[in-house]
Amino acid sequence: MNTTEQLTDRIDSVLYELGLSKENSGVTTGLNWLNGDGGTIPSHSPVSGALIGTVRSASRSEYEHVITTAQQGFSEWRSWPAPKRGEIVRQLGDALRQNKSALGRLVSHEMGKSYQEGLGEVQEMIDICDFAVGLSRQLHGLTMHSERPLHRMYEQWHPYGLVGVVTAFNFPVAVWSWNAALAWICGDVVIWKPSEKTPLCSLACQHITSRVFKRNGVPEGVSCILNGGREVGEWISHDPRIPLVSATGSTRMGRAVGAAVGERLGRSLLELGGNNAVIISDKADLEMALVGSVFGAVGTAGQRCTSTRRLIVHDSVYETFKRKLIAAYQQLRIGDPLDERNHIGPLIDNAAVDAYLNALSAAREQGARFAIEGEVLRGTGYESGCYVRPAIVEATEGMAIVQEETFAPILYLLRYSGDINEAIRIQNNVKQGLSSAIMTLDMREAERFLSVTGSDCGIANVNIGTSGAEIGGAFGGEKETGGGRESGSDAWKVYMRRQTNTINYGTTLPLAQGILFDI
Repeated sequence: MNTTEQLTDRIDSVLYELGLSKENSGVTTGLNWLNGDGGTIPSHSPVSGALIGTVRSASRSEYEHVITTAQQGFSEWRSWPAPKRGEIVRQLGDALRQNKSALGRLVSHEMGKSYQEGLGEVQEMIDICDFAVGLSRQLHGLTMHSERPLHRMYEQWHPYGLVGVVTAFNFPVAVWSWNAALAWICGDVVIWKPSEKTPLCSLACQHITSRVFKRNGVPEGVSCILNGGREVGEWISHDPRIPLVSATGSTRMGRAVGAAVGERLGRSLLELGGNNAVIISDKADLEMALVGSVFGAVGTAGQRCTSTRRLIVHDSVYETFKRKLIAAYQQLRIGDPLDERNHIGPLIDNAAVDAYLNALSAAREQGARFAIEGEVLRGTGYESGCYVRPAIVEATEGMAIVQEETFAPILYLLRYSGDINEAIRIQNNVKQGLSSAIMTLDMREAERFLSVTGSDCGIANVNIGTSGAEIGGAFGGEKETGGGRESGSDAWKVYMRRQTNTINYGTTLPLAQGILFDI
């Protein structure tokens, strides 16, 4: 049996374990699967290039059926007590624990990230379920004193209804769960449009979810999936029956979604591009900085929205740190992501490889130098053509390519020679504002970086890298990153509408602001 046959046999085993087959419908209202009359989506593994399976996508008539069913499901689901909804999510977390290995392997096969990262992504799903369970008893409002006698004011929160969730390929299961777990405990129903590059992952999640929902009598329509191409996302974005659309992807995609949802005065939660930097101070622990920088740059083959794209290194430690970085890169093992000896798997597809090559060409044309040349790897084990060598590029702040996000393992090295203010200025001088970090043992530098005049990103870290956000904190960024917040903290408020209530328990009706109105 050759390598491709071994990989195919391995994938088939994972599909069977998760209740999937080679041919699947990709449209469901929860327990019921529709035909998927909108065409077929092939899923090729970037690991080997092999066809894993096919998924049938939604037609327009099936889309309408899903929306109608979701509306009916919401009318019942919103009346369930929030702690009872939380109990369902708790059971889903347990089901994910039982399926962690199989789902993690499927993520690795279909997306290409390492098995350890696949397991980590499923752990994020488990963590958000745990977080949501606690929140289901803490959807608090406020009580306020009224200026009018014998009156009471308070705020409460109600579910929006239908929540459209559009996810990207790089986190094919976790980002859906960030949205779904919180939306469900808030009383919303979820309509998921997964990336057409990783459709099988969505079906595996639904099989796990549906068993929990069926056991608990959750109404049909609470967890819906609409696999399909760009047109399905457009249907969701333009549909006034969906008051909230959460979309993760490129800035270009986010602009289209934001415009469509905004035109109908809906609400959008956008998690878009990142051009994340780590500042390496002359007061940094360079060994610690090395670990954070390398994982941030090459983890998930540079296909995280929080991947480290730029290192802003103080001139006095630049050459020393560059040598350490080159030595670390030379030890990286690239190959089958299911082989735990490897650090880096493939890019998602050939289009991603082309983007990688185009960025390297642009950097060369703009005068950059290469500390480590990038290339596409060929030969045994690299048959898919999606494996690339992580590149280290010595660049300057003014190069156009440094301003762009390339979803690939390309790391730009930039120098600074002044104080921390210069480094922060360079870091902030990009269009994106997702994640940032500083490596320093100087308390004043660290606090300056976190101050109101410091990092302009939604995430700012000290002595850890730009990647690896925890569930407890709100996740999201500023500027062209979209401004959305998901996952932790009070992100649950995104999925609910606020209502202010005033109760008059007196025998007269005084008006606010002392207005007199006699009749």
